[in-house]
Amino acid sequence: MASRKEDPILGSNDIDENSEEKEVKDKVREEGGARDMILPAGNSIHRSGSRPQLDLSGAAIQGNNFEERDPTILLPNQSDDISHLALDIGEGLDGCDCSSHFTVADNLSPDGSLIKLVYFSRHEDRSSDDKRKRSIKERLGVTNVNRRSYPILGGRLHFVKFETSKISECLDFIYSKQLHRGGMDSRLWLSEAPPSDNAIIKATGGGAYKFADLFKERLGVSIEKEDEMDCLVAGANFLLKAIRHEAFTHMEGQKEFVQIDHNDLFPYLLVNIGSGVSIIKVDGDGKFQRVSGTNVGGGTYWGLGRLLTKCKSFDELLELSQRGDNRTIDMLVGDIYGGMDYSKIGLSASTIASSFGKTVSENKELEDYRPEDISLSLLRMISYNIGQISYLNALRFGLKRIFFGGFFIRGHAYTMDTISFAVQFWSKGEAQAMFLRHEGFLGALGAFMSYEKHGLDDLMVHQLVERFPMGAPYIGGRIHGPPLGNLNEKISWMEKFVQKGTEIIAPVPMSPSGTTGLGGFEVPSSRGDTLRSDASALNVGVLHLVPTLEVFPLLADPKMYEPNTIDLSDHSELEYWFTVLSEHLPDLVDKAVASEGGTDDAKRRGDAFARAFSAHLARLMEEPAAYGKLGLANLLELREECLREFHFVDAYRSIKQRENEASLAVLPDLLMEIDSMNEETRLLTLIEGVLAANIFDWGSRACVDLYHKGTIIEIYRMSRKKMQRPWRVDDFDIFKERMLGSKDRKPHPHKRALLFVDNSGADVILGMLPLARELLRRGTEVVLVANSLPALNDVTAMELPDIVAEAAKHCDILRGAAEAGGLLVDAVGSKDSLSSVPLMVVENGCGSPCIDLRQVSSELAAAAKDADLIILEGMGRALHTNFNARFKCDALKLAMVKNHRLAEKLIKGNIYDCVCRYEPAPAPAPAP
Repeated sequence: MASRKEDPILGSNDIDENSEEKEVKDKVREEGGARDMILPAGNSIHRSGSRPQLDLSGAAIQGNNFEERDPTILLPNQSDDISHLALDIGEGLDGCDCSSHFTVADNLSPDGSLIKLVYFSRHEDRSSDDKRKRSIKERLGVTNVNRRSYPILGGRLHFVKFETSKISECLDFIYSKQLHRGGMDSRLWLSEAPPSDNAIIKATGGGAYKFADLFKERLGVSIEKEDEMDCLVAGANFLLKAIRHEAFTHMEGQKEFVQIDHNDLFPYLLVNIGSGVSIIKVDGDGKFQRVSGTNVGGGTYWGLGRLLTKCKSFDELLELSQRGDNRTIDMLVGDIYGGMDYSKIGLSASTIASSFGKTVSENKELEDYRPEDISLSLLRMISYNIGQISYLNALRFGLKRIFFGGFFIRGHAYTMDTISFAVQFWSKGEAQAMFLRHEGFLGALGAFMSYEKHGLDDLMVHQLVERFPMGAPYIGGRIHGPPLGNLNEKISWMEKFVQKGTEIIAPVPMSPSGTTGLGGFEVPSSRGDTLRSDASALNVGVLHLVPTLEVFPLLADPKMYEPNTIDLSDHSELEYWFTVLSEHLPDLVDKAVASEGGTDDAKRRGDAFARAFSAHLARLMEEPAAYGKLGLANLLELREECLREFHFVDAYRSIKQRENEASLAVLPDLLMEIDSMNEETRLLTLIEGVLAANIFDWGSRACVDLYHKGTIIEIYRMSRKKMQRPWRVDDFDIFKERMLGSKDRKPHPHKRALLFVDNSGADVILGMLPLARELLRRGTEVVLVANSLPALNDVTAMELPDIVAEAAKHCDILRGAAEAGGLLVDAVGSKDSLSSVPLMVVENGCGSPCIDLRQVSSELAAAAKDADLIILEGMGRALHTNFNARFKCDALKLAMVKNHRLAEKLIKGNIYDCVCRYEPAPAPAPAP
């Protein structure tokens, strides 16, 4: 079977070519050469009027692979490939984008600006036919056929841009990935299909005409132009509805992400600042009008700046503004009123009264003024006026939301600050200027969506996951040079450009002289009080489209839900957790390398992982908002994704197996001890057991140190002895009353309990399984919820059925429930199974020590519909995330705190303190 490879530039997983495919590719190269050959256009790209319809007959979700999270929907009878390519070829400073399933945007200007691409890649998953999983899905009513006709199921959207002056690199990039023919994962282009006159790429922007012949000559495809304004609005609508933290404000250098309810998005004002400015009132999908604009825009700034400063590029002019002092050129209110405020009308002494006003009264020539001061004065003059005109239009239509985008913004901190200040000043704080993380790709996305059945319209915010593989486009999506071909090339690139140790070079894309041009990292060009012109820009990751993800239905208020408990906007908090992760890194690398047999290849990959993750941390220290809103859960998931990127599937595999075996050996004696107790003592012992067993956490430095002081059974017994009540957070008595009732009242048992399990070994086997057994004994269905992918020593949904099967050998209750729940599919049905309530296992949809309940698997969402009890166990799921989450049903949160700082901050306690937090279901609202 073909092995997987990771595309190092954009993180798309393709299938390694087999010998037949390689032979065809070699033949293609021999006949014409990779760079200049005119490729025959296959049937993978069609004109929009004749897009291939999907044949959904026989469609099914392919079972989950051990290594991958995103399921693939197979269309076995689909004969036509789906286009993966679209363009945005803008001319001037217009900032237009194009798209389809691949989009290139080209913003042409005298400074040689950018070509932008948005393209789609499939994600082919390989997994075995799992009878147990099918059984669980049937019981929960999860269907295999998705309810929508998605051409993009299990796929990824990539955002890339090139400098216009390097359009050959852009074309080479398209060719190397075969984007114009359906992508490297397409088999159609290998079949020597005859040329097709219908091979097209969607495009928008003025450059769509200029470069049409070049695309036809080099790639054998035609460009079909889409309306720029249509594309711009369609792209903005998609981003604002589909990406949770797409919009942000920017005041005094501080970003704050704004979560927008997609049901309350319209109307809004979209201000696109290119050469000039267009102001668009957007009332809905496809409903908009250009209501105003101005000819004073980015072209004005660049044109005047070029004349007055002799700068050679737009970026150089922006860089100059960072070091400028506009007080030497602008006339301020204080200059008129003797250094005083004009408080009567609310003007401070530092307010600009007249841009360039001081130059009138001074006997100086142009060369007497610093270019830096001129650039800053120009930037303020134009930005303030754009902000004022935009607000006046928002006031005219009664709008509060104003989104700014276009080539002029470019993620430049001071530009965003000046626009924001103007809007705040003129609106007296009633309106906000907002910006978009993907603002440069609006047109490209819009062109992408101009294809029929592109599949993006129906996607919801919870079905999109943005990831940041090392080597993915960094600032604003810019990359340099051709894509790296395989993991080995990526590691070589890492070894060359990313230094390991205390002095990490921040990941900023570059193509330095004397290098191969494959890209790398450079030291920021500005330090101290100045800011590199792109340092504030946000990174653009790879957008994974996962239609099987759903919002957890038992959240009390999904709109108000915030998974992260720790606020990393506090810089000291951010530094602390970065230090914790950095200190844990060597041990993690050792475990990862050992899990792969300690080979030289594993050591090299381990070193590359360390460099990559350290570079991620360095980038986030430089700009905490670089990857979007940052929480501790995001950091921990980033680490796990980085491990998988370098093909470390399960770093703690052997440790988990060893601890599982040791714990299963003592389970029968523990169950016998528990069964000898009365009901009340038994319940307390079970909760104590969960808390005691939660000490086994390889993600905690304090717990790792304990492993050197005894066996896991010795540590478990020591932990049990220290379970003295009251715990730091102790709601056990309330929980006990709900479970056991009082003398006069016996409560009804819960119908179904969802148990979110944490670590392998003693934690799940000696802690959560006995608790699950008690619930089963009381007639409650139990669903064990575990990770879809490995993370640290957390147990996975794939591992749990075997653990349960082993435990069931020594317990009739577990055996009957496991048979009833389909976990023992090969077992002969017994009387116990016929009378037992079921024990089931579902995956949670993630591969992190934490969990964001806004994005869970369809299995878990289905299981939750009949659940009336949730038990969240462990620091990651009950403390780092979801500590403040509220649910529609009873919820019990159990964890031992294994970090000093978390204990102090969260519960004002000490390390190894315990949390038993019980929250009954909210009372139903009274009938009207």
